[in-house]
Amino acid sequence: MSGGEVDLLAVEDLSVEFRTRDGVVRALDRVGFALRRGETVGVVGESGSGKSVTAYSIMGILDAAAHLTAGRIMFGGLDLLQVPEAELANIRGRELAMIFQNPRGALNPIRQVGRQIGDILRRHAPIPRAGVKRRAIELLAQVRIPDAERRYAAYPFELSGGMCQRVGIAMALACEPALLIADEPTTGLDVTTQAAVMDLIVELARRRRMATLLITHDLGLAAEYCERIVVMHAGHVVESAPVGELFAKPRHPYTAKLIASTLHGTRQLDALTPIPGGLPDLRGELPPCRYRGRCERYTSRCDQAPLPRVQVDPRHVVACRDPL
Repeated sequence: MSGGEVDLLAVEDLSVEFRTRDGVVRALDRVGFALRRGETVGVVGESGSGKSVTAYSIMGILDAAAHLTAGRIMFGGLDLLQVPEAELANIRGRELAMIFQNPRGALNPIRQVGRQIGDILRRHAPIPRAGVKRRAIELLAQVRIPDAERRYAAYPFELSGGMCQRVGIAMALACEPALLIADEPTTGLDVTTQAAVMDLIVELARRRRMATLLITHDLGLAAEYCERIVVMHAGHVVESAPVGELFAKPRHPYTAKLIASTLHGTRQLDALTPIPGGLPDLRGELPPCRYRGRCERYTSRCDQAPLPRVQVDPRHVVACRDPL
């Protein structure tokens, strides 16, 4: 809760494991963050940090090998982890929607894109069947697809990657959800199309007062479009803060390294510094701090469990025994 407003989404101590032939992979450990209505929050980190697993957990679409071992996902007063599958299926698409990172792969290749939007409307929207096609065409026009009536009958292979992503946005927003999760929504798009897609998402979110969770490895993209940023490393949330505060004064060593390795603002290529080492193996026993093997500030104190969460400012939290 912040400023007297109740959080729309609150992920609390979420822990997820994947049971594989090579052992148990502890993909998420005590992940927590919150999102208010109308707010745009970015979740950033390297590939393998747990960003998409977090998104799929919220949506309830994890792989069968996944096991949620602890935590709650509170959405509009409901714990999504305790909701029956039939009820969760009604919530998905109507109140909770997602844009996937592979727009063409997320669409049915043998069904016209307009009919795919219509499928969602018929499932979740209280409109007459006779009005479904008209509403689908309106949605295509809203996401700025030219000649929307003709594109209604197009198949995904007839559209560019950017157009497929716009169709994906139209599908996600068809029922005006309260929360949109955008998982790497600009992957594979050129820079101009990336900006157009993100501008469109932000504009529609602002118009509908929709909360948006942007999953991205691109810290610069998150800085431009988000109000707050949640930083993940190896299944942990290591820092969470408003964008300006995070960039001005990162408190976790990993966040500082991530910013130093990112091209943004006036930073030149020769000023970038790589993050040393790699993500730890998430099988077997893991230390309280999963960044310890890469951290220049590591001491034996870092091995004391549990990993503390330090509130350094009212909206700035860092999971570290020795914050910067």
